[in-house]
Amino acid sequence: MSVLSAKPDQNRYSSNPDPDSIDSNFHLYLLIGQSNMAGRGLLDVDYKNLSDPKVLMLNKDNEWVIASHPLHFDKPKMAAVGPGLTFGIEMAKANPSVKIGLIPCAVGGTAITSWVPSAMDPVTKKHPYDDAVTRLNTAMKSGVIKGIIWHQGEANSSPERSSDYLDKLESLIGRLRIVAGDENLPFVAGELGRYRDNYKLVNDKLQLLPGIVPNTALASSDGLTHKGDNTHFDAASATELGKRFAAQMIHLQQNK
Repeated sequence: MSVLSAKPDQNRYSSNPDPDSIDSNFHLYLLIGQSNMAGRGLLDVDYKNLSDPKVLMLNKDNEWVIASHPLHFDKPKMAAVGPGLTFGIEMAKANPSVKIGLIPCAVGGTAITSWVPSAMDPVTKKHPYDDAVTRLNTAMKSGVIKGIIWHQGEANSSPERSSDYLDKLESLIGRLRIVAGDENLPFVAGELGRYRDNYKLVNDKLQLLPGIVPNTALASSDGLTHKGDNTHFDAASATELGKRFAAQMIHLQQNK
């Protein structure tokens, strides 16, 4: 049962409320991408116990519950510490009068070509874009979508797969803004780790995004480290990236 439906005065946050129950002080954020958004950092006791009562997540059963690591459930045996929870906590700190609702939809291993309508990820058999749209529509019955954070590109870090990356990302942003009903919805992309030379192929494209698509920004990966596999951020770096996502999101919202 959703923690938010446990008390009568919290029913407005249930996943299927009456349209009049949409709460303008319940700020929603869509979390999309591949494994570094889903989180693969080591989940120790401290991270497992991290939470904030003002930061909620839409779980796999479409219930609003107190957010905790791991947020995502793309690959349950692998999902661990990612940037999303710290992002949510920082957004709550920045606006103490609201609650934050995180909508985790990342799917590890997915190329950007999996983030189009009807596309299926061959490994997980999930439909990343369609599933994200469905969950976003469910979430918007409870609150107001305020932004999107995106971390993806490892699967596109080859000359062939990165060549049209920016065009595909621009299209994705446009589609999601239509679904959200906000043509200027803030969108923050995260840089890939700087510990692999081929990741620069995608990072160079991402650097151009704010100059091409209005109301977008880039969260830097400068100084962040991997967990030993040369692919995934360690827990501390994922946490720092979450703070950088939040700083960029706040900047976009203040200038929207």
